[in-house]
Amino acid sequence: MSRIGKIPVIIPQGVKVAVGDDTLVVEGPKGKLTQKYHNVVTFTTKGNEIEVGRVNDEKQSRAFHGLYRNLLNNMVIGVSAGFTRALIINGVGFRAEVKDKVLTMNLGYSNDISVWIPDNLAVAVEANTKIIISGIDKQAVGEFASQVRKLRLPEPYKGKGVRYEDEVIRRKVGKSGVK
Repeated sequence: MSRIGKIPVIIPQGVKVAVGDDTLVVEGPKGKLTQKYHNVVTFTTKGNEIEVGRVNDEKQSRAFHGLYRNLLNNMVIGVSAGFTRALIINGVGFRAEVKDKVLTMNLGYSNDISVWIPDNLAVAVEANTKIIISGIDKQAVGEFASQVRKLRLPEPYKGKGVRYEDEVIRRKVGKSGVK
């Protein structure tokens, strides 16, 4: 039995989960998410929790068992609480700002970099150096944060660049010079 798949998903107050023939629909106070699933996985509702099971014991079915349990759990958390990811900008003169649906950043290049913000995400900038990305879809939040980070990866000598808030950059010692 899958260690992750056998844990039931607890449905909080105000969240509705509808299981169709091949589609999961989760609705909550923050929005609505849908996810297609394979027919080797079954969903059973018991009170305020949903148990995920599988039809057979094949390798692919065992993999889908844990996968769809976690996807359902992330959907429930997303529509009830939401997901956030914070990025820190380090460097002299590096800054960011949001206007309309465009994130504009000065990252030490000759021109500013502008990134369109997807419709399902919200981006806020604190103190010109902290970017907070939030939304109900965990995959979309992580993907957009990763794309912003790739614009200027943190370098190990001075730590300049865009990094996740909880990321630790291993610093290197530079040249010591001639003695």
